[in-house]
Amino acid sequence: MDDDSRLGPQSRRSLSSAARPSFSAASILELMLEVREGGLTIPETFESEVRRSGLDEIPVTAEHARAVLSFPELARHDPFDSLLVAQAHAERLELLTADRVLLALDLPFVKDARA
Repeated sequence: MDDDSRLGPQSRRSLSSAARPSFSAASILELMLEVREGGLTIPETFESEVRRSGLDEIPVTAEHARAVLSFPELARHDPFDSLLVAQAHAERLELLTADRVLLALDLPFVKDARA
């Protein structure tokens, strides 16, 4: 992630200083669905690289699914994004994103990954 030009300096600092840098299992599912549809190619070593990165995996729980109801303004938005917002809220984590719809919600835990 250190060499990802899509991450801004604040996001890099946030990730490097986070007590628990993490990723959602929902994000992996979304990527794999894109691979299956032919819209994305990832290396065979992807999962092992993610595990070696030191990021904690956040599984999807029933609590996260219920928390989606706390954000009715996302009812017509991408369901994966809705779940990521709900997970971040439930787990009290920051969500780094470039998604304009999510950033426009002006939620204190949703941060612009480009900043």
